[in-house]
Amino acid sequence: MQGNIHSTSRAVLITGASRGIGLELAKSFARDGFDLVLVARSESDLANVADELRRNDGVSVTVIPKDLSVPTAAEELYQELQRKNIEVDILVNNAGFGLYGPFSSTDLRQELQMMQLNMVTLTQLVKRFLPDMLERRSGKILNVSSTAAFSPGPNGAVYFASKAYVQSFTEALAEELKGTGVSATALCPGPTSTDFAGRAGLAETRLFGGRLATAKEVAAVGYSALMHEQRSVVVGAANKLLIFSLRFSPRNLVAKVTKGLLSRVVRPPQPRVKTAH
Repeated sequence: MQGNIHSTSRAVLITGASRGIGLELAKSFARDGFDLVLVARSESDLANVADELRRNDGVSVTVIPKDLSVPTAAEELYQELQRKNIEVDILVNNAGFGLYGPFSSTDLRQELQMMQLNMVTLTQLVKRFLPDMLERRSGKILNVSSTAAFSPGPNGAVYFASKAYVQSFTEALAEELKGTGVSATALCPGPTSTDFAGRAGLAETRLFGGRLATAKEVAAVGYSALMHEQRSVVVGAANKLLIFSLRFSPRNLVAKVTKGLLSRVVRPPQPRVKTAH
């Protein structure tokens, strides 16, 4: 299913756009009249999202089902958009996933896929679309990082490290791009109410035991930061305070605290209810 995006339209490419933060970002852009290119693994989910956005906002939507954890996916996506003459003015790298457990026992195949998606594909997409933006002297890049980027993460070591990469990469890129007409922004949500925690195996940890931000709240902060060309934004006052305090804390203490947050909540056994027979 494809829209009628032309090279002169304001096209926004969003990865991981079928649900959660990516979906809410797509809605934000659509409300402001941006044409969209939506990428995710599920074609049916993307088709439903596209139909809703076309109906509600009258924007043009192109959907491209693709598994971006495959090493060739980023180049395939770029070439497909070139063939369609779709010009990407805003790139939103939202797709990503996590994995819970001690590194000695987690699945290497899943971790390699995570590293490919969270870091390598993200980097490849920026590498491909950035020169076109620089040539036009216009463009924006939003990379979804995490509060995990600011701490080592025992029991989530590879995921936390991958987000540290995204954060550092984006901040460096933002400095390089000063004065070019192109901006780069890192969005750093904390625990959020999406299917991320369930897929990562984090849903029963202390980290996700409190009040969670909604995907809509996170998307609103990210959208505003992108449009105002902020280098980095942390979602939520409590998370901002936490990140500030981490800068002055010994790293071994930070790792220990994070390990505690990533421990599973031990729930007391439920009393057995006697029933009459």
